[in-house]
Parts: sequence; structure tokens; C-alpha cells
Amino acid sequence: MSGPLAPAPQPSCRLVPSQFPPIGLFDTVATAADLPAVLELVGWTNDRLVPERIRRLPEREWVYGRSNASVVMAALLHGAPEGSRFNGPDLGAWYAADDVRTAAAEVGHHLRREAVARSVPQMRRTFRSYAARLLGDYLDIRGQQAALPEVYAPDRYEASQAFGEAVRAEGGSGILYDSLRRQGGQSVAAYRPTQVTDVVQADHFEILAVAAERRIEVRKLSDT
Repeated sequence: MSGPLAPAPQPSCRLVPSQFPPIGLFDTVATAADLPAVLELVGWTNDRLVPERIRRLPEREWVYGRSNASVVMAALLHGAPEGSRFNGPDLGAWYAADDVRTAAAEVGHHLRREAVARSVPQMRRTFRSYAARLLGDYLDIRGQQAALPEVYAPDRYEASQAFGEAVRAEGGSGILYDSLRRQGGQSVAAYRPTQVTDVVQADHFEILAVAAERRIEVRKLSDT
């Protein structure tokens, strides 16, 4: 997939629901050879985490034995069953934003969609934020909404998933794009776990999304 390349925002911000544990097996596994056995054991109690899933990633892209490795790997291995904007159902991506306001707008949009799907008036959820440095250069489609209307479709992902998976298949680091949920915001979908570095857990936030409105409410809970 040809086009201009650009670095990701530094640092980038990602929000993860606080219900998921911040530390997992990838943080403590010492060698790649240990992972298949550990994954098989974990698979007895966690049907999302089985050896077949990690085999979808080349071993050279696994990250382990470092702080927050599990958070990075979870982004790739625990993606939504239907996929997300720039990834299909087989592998996820590390989605992040230029700052926490953009990240909150993005997750707030999906929280509102969940409220609509569940036929409830609102959804409230707590998130923890991660700052990370993303290595590499990313296919830059910022400012191309008119040229790529199907890729930027606000609520349909067929074209954007095919676009993104083509970038991944060709060895690309990921995609840098305009946020559709916050005007002026920038987002990135990173496909290579080894390029997601210096991951640090930061603040916690409570986000409220109302099904019948486009606004969201964001409340900072703590500094850690």
C-alpha cells in the first residue's frame, strides 16, 4: 500500500477498560519458548487466550518479559470479534491517539454504541490510560477524508478493514489517520507489538456516554 509515511504522535495515549488486569503472563515469561506451554495452561480458564491466537503473530513480533507487555499483546490478541476500524477479526491493533481527549472521544463513541445496542439510556465505565512511544513510520492518510470516503466511513468498517489488513500484510507499521470522533484529533493503529515501546500506565478516568446524545462526560479519578 503506497503513500506518504509519518511518525506517530509522541507519546501516544491509549485507554483500556479497568476491568481488564494490568499485569498478565507476557510481563513475566522469560523466553519465547515458554509461551506456548503457558498459553495452553491459561487457555483452560480463558478461552480468548490460546496458542492458536499468538501463532497468528510472527514470533519476531512477540513482546514479553517487560513491563506492560501483556497490555500490548492483549491489544493484538483480544480484539473485538467483528474487528475494528483498521483490523479484521483475526488480529487486533494497538489503537492510540495524540492525547487523552481524542482517546476519550473514541472510546466514548463505542460506549454510546454499546448503550444503544443494550437498549439502556447510558453507559458508564472506568478506564486507565497508557502513554507509549511508537517506533516506525505509519501510512499517513490524514487530510484524505474526501479522497478515501469509504475508509473514513463513520460507522461502516468493511472498506477500512480491508485497507488496514492490506497495510499489515505488506509489512507496514500501521496507519496514521484523522479521528472521526474529535475534530482536529489524530489517531494511530499500530500493527507491530515490538514497535510499541516505553509503555507507562498513567491516569484513570470515568467516562459516561448517553445513548440519545453525542456528548460524553469524562472525569479524572486519580493520578496513577
